[in-house]
Amino acid sequence: MPGRDVLLQTQDLRKVYVRQGLFGKGDDLVAVHGATFDIERGETFGLIGESGSGKTTIGRMLLRLVEPTSGYIEFDGYNLRQLGAPQFRKLRARMQIVFQDNGSAFNPRIPVGRQIAFPMRRFGTCSRAEIPGRLAKLMEDVGLHPDQADRYVHEFSGGQRQRLGIARALASEPDFLVLDEPTSALDVSVQAQILNLLKDLQESRQLTLLLITHNLSLVRHMCDRAAVLSNGRIVEMGAVGRLFSAPQTEETRLLLDAVLEPAK
Repeated sequence: MPGRDVLLQTQDLRKVYVRQGLFGKGDDLVAVHGATFDIERGETFGLIGESGSGKTTIGRMLLRLVEPTSGYIEFDGYNLRQLGAPQFRKLRARMQIVFQDNGSAFNPRIPVGRQIAFPMRRFGTCSRAEIPGRLAKLMEDVGLHPDQADRYVHEFSGGQRQRLGIARALASEPDFLVLDEPTSALDVSVQAQILNLLKDLQESRQLTLLLITHNLSLVRHMCDRAAVLSNGRIVEMGAVGRLFSAPQTEETRLLLDAVLEPAK
């Protein structure tokens, strides 16, 4: 479509896990069947579906945390599957992930500030002398006090741990974030705070977001467009308003009926 500024696109993305049984090769598990979609620069795109639908696998394939079995991934003009490790490492700074449970993603024996600062050193986004100032500013940007950088992860609440995870994801100055169920482990009031934080950061840092979730209320609040997955296949895709008001497939209607709370 003319005038669209596409940051990331996939074509026929597929992931197959080969099962090895006790008596030899078992039936292969096709986790993702030929996913094709694109994400425009600056938008929030949702991948929605029930547990096991393949949405997390897609998100991790985009970052090459999981290698695709086949298919095409392009990020800002780069064919990710053709890049060698040195080339992809440079691009990797621009593509980061916020996990569902960031508490378990932090080393309990190392102060959180050192772990948040690690991407700054690894990707060379600033000089060693600039790291303390950058770290302090990043802590403030996610709603934490710079003095808390010397603490350990067990000293923080669930909502604070998500803020720490967001800070670490932002440390390499990315322009694309994968949000993998970022609020599912949080209380409702804390969820709202994290969502508002993500919206503010998206605007101030001009981020493009991929939101992976089964929470349709979250999709309606955050996303511009979304794709619905069922058993590893994209069954419907489009603007969020249209998906909610006029779903085109039975799978989408069943998902809405099962999860979506009635409007009040």
